[in-house]
Amino acid sequence: MIIYSWNMLYRNAELERAFDFVSQTDFDLFCLQEVPPVFLERLKTLPCHIAFEIDTEKHLPSGKVEPMYNVILSHYPIVSQGIIPFEDYWATLPMRTRLFVRFMRPWHFSETRNRHGLFADLMKNDTRVRVFNLHLVLLQPAMRLKEFERAMLERDPEFPTIVCGDFNTLERPHITPLNWLLGGKATDTLFYTRERSHIERRFVEHSLTNVMRGKATHVLSRSQLDHILVSSVFRVQDASVLSDRYGSDHHPIVAEVVQ
Repeated sequence: MIIYSWNMLYRNAELERAFDFVSQTDFDLFCLQEVPPVFLERLKTLPCHIAFEIDTEKHLPSGKVEPMYNVILSHYPIVSQGIIPFEDYWATLPMRTRLFVRFMRPWHFSETRNRHGLFADLMKNDTRVRVFNLHLVLLQPAMRLKEFERAMLERDPEFPTIVCGDFNTLERPHITPLNWLLGGKATDTLFYTRERSHIERRFVEHSLTNVMRGKATHVLSRSQLDHILVSSVFRVQDASVLSDRYGSDHHPIVAEVVQ
């Protein structure tokens, strides 16, 4: 299986190039996050199976609500899909976080609501494979880990598992101050490798392999935000980060696995 995962950025200004990239790529499975509605309609025209659900809704000061989507594209039949509701954290956030989000509005920060993860069951030959597409919250490490564990409650150990998505794991000293500004503890900034250590431990405990471990997938954070995890029935043959971002702030990632 050739597996891609990409946070395409909901305000992507290069939608034509982005669509050409997706439509002309040789993939078995393609997971996208932050898909704007107009791009979702174009993805529905591709000759493959599709599952989608709201990733999050951005609530703007004007009162406008902008939805974006998680999307799973598959060349294998999708026999079922489900959603993973995530908590609404906004009412619990400290004043510093609300002020920071307001200050960052010109850089497209906003209040987010109605957040979900997505999973779908594919039939690969006679085997059912459960695929997760997750976009974990950009707030504090404890919330991201909680959302990952919430998603794993939907995992069926009888099925091979693939987990894709943007986990927003911050692991460099220049970027982890965001953890405090977005509601975390001071130690979430000072111990900047702790989140990576914690979540990698959880991957192992769930018998999942992080095929991109140690590779930066995001320019500003210089961290591995984007993930492809596979269960032990898969053997990883290749994994890489694409150099072209096609209008996003995230690099697409790709892995080839055999079962």
